[in-house]
Amino acid sequence: MCVGVAGLVVNDALAKALTAHYPPLQILFVRNAFALPMIVATVLALGGRSALRTSHLRLHAFRGLLLTGGAGLFFSGLAVLPLAEATALIFAAPIFITALSVPLLRESVGWRRWTAVIVGFLGVLIIVRPGGTTFQPASLYVVGTALSYALFMISARWIDRREGAWTMTVYVVLFPLLFSGLAVPFAWQPLQAPHLPLFLAQAVFGTLSMMLITQAFRQAPAAIVAPFDYTALVWASLLGWLVWGEIPDDWTYAGAAVIIASGLYIVIRETRLARRPR
Repeated sequence: MCVGVAGLVVNDALAKALTAHYPPLQILFVRNAFALPMIVATVLALGGRSALRTSHLRLHAFRGLLLTGGAGLFFSGLAVLPLAEATALIFAAPIFITALSVPLLRESVGWRRWTAVIVGFLGVLIIVRPGGTTFQPASLYVVGTALSYALFMISARWIDRREGAWTMTVYVVLFPLLFSGLAVPFAWQPLQAPHLPLFLAQAVFGTLSMMLITQAFRQAPAAIVAPFDYTALVWASLLGWLVWGEIPDDWTYAGAAVIIASGLYIVIRETRLARRPR
């Protein structure tokens, strides 16, 4: 999980570097164009052709649309925000998942978890600081990404559990490639040869990280694995400082601490409730 999370941060750092030269959806399109053959080859080797079949094509398309919109917003935010600040705001996703599970999954959320949700949103406000002199609208793009990712995760519950993780992985890459491909002709920038290794590295880091994180959740309980997602802030802070000289202010880390505490409480609380006899 830790290695996979570190790889995703490297993937984000590469995207941030590329935003100076290409529009967000073109970055997504080229990255996925490199990644799709790798993933299909891996899936065929491990699961055979049957792993490519699905009975939920429309739902996969909807999830791909969520990922396309979320990636576009995230890359737009990365172009302006420090890497660590963007990473901290993404941590709001579990909070959105808890809040949205009530209307979308008909789940019951008690007052303790609602309190954690409210505290988590306060953490987001601490980082964004709307109305303050340091407020950047790009922060809202990343909050929108967290919301898109939360909807994406919730929608996984609507897919038949008999559908394998490898099948879902293929369509998670395929549909964003198709959707971004519809948009890129209107804002295409010629690819520069020195940037091709960056796109390839994005595909490699993104693909390997996805596989490592998936394997982590397969081998250990989610309550044990999920908190290690927050190690991303360490790598984002380090890479942001080394590459761009970014030093997030104290408010960013204070808000991140509030969001992380809220997320950890939600994970612990949901685990305890899942263990109760029904």
